[in-house]
Amino acid sequence: MSTPLRSFIEIAPESHFPLENLPFGVFRPNDGPARIGVALGELVLDLAVLEEAGFFRGAGLGERPIFGDAALNAFLSLGRPAWRKVREILQHLLAAETATLRDDDGLRKRAFHRQSAVTMELPARIGDYTDFYSSYHHAFNVGTMFRGPENAIMPNWKWLPIAYHGRASSIVPSGREVRRPRGQTKAPDATEPAFGPSKALDFELETAFLIGPPNELGEPIPIERATDHIFGLVLMNDWSARDIQTWEYQPLGPFLAKNFCTSISPWVVTLDALQPFRRPLPAQEPEPFSYLRAPNDFVIDVKLEVQLQTERMSAPQIISRSNMRNLYWSMAQQLAHHTVGGCNLQPGDLLASGTISGPEESARGSMLELTWRGANPLQLPNGEARKWLEDGDCLTISGWAEGNGYRVGFGEVSGRIIPA
Repeated sequence: MSTPLRSFIEIAPESHFPLENLPFGVFRPNDGPARIGVALGELVLDLAVLEEAGFFRGAGLGERPIFGDAALNAFLSLGRPAWRKVREILQHLLAAETATLRDDDGLRKRAFHRQSAVTMELPARIGDYTDFYSSYHHAFNVGTMFRGPENAIMPNWKWLPIAYHGRASSIVPSGREVRRPRGQTKAPDATEPAFGPSKALDFELETAFLIGPPNELGEPIPIERATDHIFGLVLMNDWSARDIQTWEYQPLGPFLAKNFCTSISPWVVTLDALQPFRRPLPAQEPEPFSYLRAPNDFVIDVKLEVQLQTERMSAPQIISRSNMRNLYWSMAQQLAHHTVGGCNLQPGDLLASGTISGPEESARGSMLELTWRGANPLQLPNGEARKWLEDGDCLTISGWAEGNGYRVGFGEVSGRIIPA
């Protein structure tokens, strides 16, 4: 295995943001407008400063400066050759042996900010958002609760990646408070529904990827070219109101139960940074149709962790550990299926994995599964118990891929529940 890369910036071994990573995001410093940067250790590198200084000439970025934008969309549209060239330039500039940026005190002062001193924004203008249902163990657990183990998996589930179209306008960056939604619910023994705040608020442990170059309306993206359209990944929490969902979802699926807030992590980890952590996609049975088959399709070995901290707890408690390898349908399959009917994707569109649960009880990716629909409350170390999330609870998802002496991480996505 290769040894870790060395930067002239001191980076802790456990940091999510070593030189191998360089995730992209949009940050707002205290003294200026939002612009694009990359994370390195505890710092943010301002790419607009480097672009103005001419470091990206020849990188295929076009005539107009793009890193001063308050969203990644223009950069996303350029495609992998430009993404890869910018990443190569940055890794060279930030390497321990490169003096250009290291020894220019004035440039360094303008270009670097401490992450703790900036505000992170959404990384892109998200025009459309699709949420898949791609974890077998999650689908089996939920199906077992409602239909029993014999009928847990619906007949279509292993033939195509199931999904629904979500609400892009309610996607927020990590740290934004989550207001408990109101809606209609119906208790099993009630004769009619009631209206009020959700009493079954849940999280969903997910990842999601951002679309780069678009495709034309009516022109599907072949699966062998699907990754050319994937820029990178974020962590996602698809907050869900289970009682509202139970009453509304038949026959058309989620609506108010999932459109009130969806949180994503602010740093986008590129597919190139995750290249060393690709693993072969496990065999699928039945064999998918040809438009869903690629010879080198993959999942990514990313460790995922969920922590819960109530208002009465002095420290968060880990309540779930899973892995992105637990996905049955790959990102390439999700994208190929999404466009096979001619749907046109746009730069900045977000495609999410759905809840990622593993085979163990400790790897379940939602309160719905962890408490088995509230029947087995989650016992917390301070004596509290949870069937569902309560007001004041803070839920944090983190994720990272483990390299040889380094991590390629996503940071975290967190949100605290506030009353309706």
